[in-house]
Amino acid sequence: MAFDGIAISCIVKELESNLLNGRIDKITQPERDEIHINIRADGKNHKLIASASSSNPRIHISREQKKNPEKAPMFCMLLRKHLLGGKITGFSQPEFERVIKMHIESYDELGDLSIKTLIVEIMGRHSNIILTDSNEVILGSIKHVDFTVSSLRQIISGMRYELPPSQNKINPTTIPTENIYAIVSVSKYPADKFILETFTGVGPLNAREIAYRALGDFERPIPSLSKDEQKSLAEEIAKCFKEIECGKYTPILIYKENNNIFDFNAIDITQYEDKFKVEKRNSLWEALDEFYSIRDWEYRMVQKTASLLKFIDNNIQRCQKKLALQQQKLKESRNRDKYKMYGDLLISNIHLIKEKTSEIQLENFFDNMQPIKIQLLPELSPSQNVQRYYNLYQKAKNAEKMTGRQIKLTTSELEYLESVKESLQRAENEQDIEEIKKELILAGYNFGKTKLAPVKGKKEPATMPHIFTIDGFEVFVGKNNIQNDRLTLKEAKKSDLWFHVKDYPGSHTIVKTQGKTPTDDSIVKFAKIAAYFSKAKNSANVPVDYTIVKNVKKPSGAKPGMVIYENYKTINVKPEITS
Repeated sequence: MAFDGIAISCIVKELESNLLNGRIDKITQPERDEIHINIRADGKNHKLIASASSSNPRIHISREQKKNPEKAPMFCMLLRKHLLGGKITGFSQPEFERVIKMHIESYDELGDLSIKTLIVEIMGRHSNIILTDSNEVILGSIKHVDFTVSSLRQIISGMRYELPPSQNKINPTTIPTENIYAIVSVSKYPADKFILETFTGVGPLNAREIAYRALGDFERPIPSLSKDEQKSLAEEIAKCFKEIECGKYTPILIYKENNNIFDFNAIDITQYEDKFKVEKRNSLWEALDEFYSIRDWEYRMVQKTASLLKFIDNNIQRCQKKLALQQQKLKESRNRDKYKMYGDLLISNIHLIKEKTSEIQLENFFDNMQPIKIQLLPELSPSQNVQRYYNLYQKAKNAEKMTGRQIKLTTSELEYLESVKESLQRAENEQDIEEIKKELILAGYNFGKTKLAPVKGKKEPATMPHIFTIDGFEVFVGKNNIQNDRLTLKEAKKSDLWFHVKDYPGSHTIVKTQGKTPTDDSIVKFAKIAAYFSKAKNSANVPVDYTIVKNVKKPSGAKPGMVIYENYKTINVKPEITS
């Protein structure tokens, strides 16, 4: 991602333009590594997000709303103590690094005005948010860094703040073009790596872009360039940073195939040519807010579903092992006829069996009198050996019936767990996750010592399914098995249409017909939605069964979402949501 010194420089200019002289009226900490600051400036309310997340560190104005914990964390309380009511006097970016300093004028404990500095370091897993006093003494940080974490630089209350260690790079905003050319002419690196390794605050994306603009190929080794090409590269580097310093930049979002958001940048991108789609935004903070609202949501959802997903996967593996053993047992039980044959042969030739013998060879009258060897237990009498084989036959016969029932139960449980996993992977918020936990508990799963116990206290309202309007028909799609049951068994009318992907875990899809008959084209659209909200989402051709709700039944004792249906039709479609 392109949150480098260039993006930081542009963000600083936007923060100065929007927040300078603003007053801080609220501070919250919705995540352990993220703070939200409400600021009133120029008669408008703004929200500033600062995150030290190892995967999505950032600082920008945002419209995002998050639920706050009932009890504020210690760092949040510290910020409230020192910054609430404070006036923002300025922003700075030291040495073009990935660091922003926000300077706030506020009253201290003695009632005197003093300057505090909130420092946001955007450096991957080393990102941090730090509060210092007017003497740059650390008052606190969102991440505590002692010598056990880093031997080079500690972030501890009472210590003096120091910038992260220098990488011996050059500040690109302070060097003239002729000096850049002198450095270019002696470099042995490819063009993009030269920019990346030489100048402070330049990320890989922008290093490639600058080189591509100058040369049309960012990977060309500098020794292979002519003097004119080396001069062109130096001039492009100087031009880029001159424009950034003057506040000339173009906020963009980059999208890959299927309109999936890929990256953002503060300057326009030409290196991808027509491979990726590039869209411009009015401000960098708008681009960042859009980008991170998607990326951060994905990351947070992965975090929040990790333990539950692990629990489901463990149970799926347990069922798979159990099913393999049951199938092996069933296979073995189907060899039971040989035990009866051994018993029949032995009882017909019992007079030939000697005491304490371990084996006997007989003529097999079931197979044209071919010789056959039968193992015996020497500690048993001849009659007891005969009875033993009849017992083995009966035991295998009973085992086949019982194992068949067990296989059916295990297969059903496996299908259910796969459906829960698929629902969890489509969860959109914490409430969806909690409803899936509730579903598993109702289905009889014990979470034991895992941190997956149901939420106590105020009962949460039932979550809403996905709702679409297709060709004048309302279409309801369950997000999980509890919703599937509710839609199909309680809310749908008997004449409504019911869709479900064939042989895959997926959502129940209900079409409210209101006495109308949908066209064949509409049926195809409904089926596409049912296929889209299933495990077969990424397949090209998916069979979808559909029937009226009257034909859908829930067997006694079946787990949530599990139904049987009859008198159905099947249609093959490509999964997608169409209007």
